[in-house]
Amino acid sequence: MNITFKPITKENIQVPLDIYNWYVLNSTATFHLEPIPQKELERMLSIGHSKYQSFVIVFESEICGFCYLSQFRYKEAYDKSSEITLYLKRDTTGKGIGKTTLSYLEKIAKKNGINNLVAVVTEGNNASIALFEKAGYFKVGHLKNIGEKFGETLDVVSYQKEI
Repeated sequence: MNITFKPITKENIQVPLDIYNWYVLNSTATFHLEPIPQKELERMLSIGHSKYQSFVIVFESEICGFCYLSQFRYKEAYDKSSEITLYLKRDTTGKGIGKTTLSYLEKIAKKNGINNLVAVVTEGNNASIALFEKAGYFKVGHLKNIGEKFGETLDVVSYQKEI
């Protein structure tokens, strides 16, 4: 399988923005309710940050998704931990890209002094939950009725892996 990762820059952020905004409009994977501008995605991805990095995922010479490590909480004591996130184009799921992406991000995290990864997933997103569980993440939290989107009240679950 030919999967590569390239740092996200302002020059290649348009495809990740399009992917993210598709999820905003069509899924509960994100709790944004309206498409976001490029500047907001740049902030979310901490573009250019040495520790919390973001990447486009290239599969068969085409960007098929993006992934990133972000600051878990804005307090220094949490700096050994990170939130881990990935989004794939809907037609590229089920091909092993997610598994490869998690492994890649775990290596980057470890290299950057991060040893705890936390995934935050909307309850009912069974494909994401299965991906994280297969990769060795374990459920550590369940927030009931924490958000609302498309007229539906939603739970959020957290998964953690020590690396």
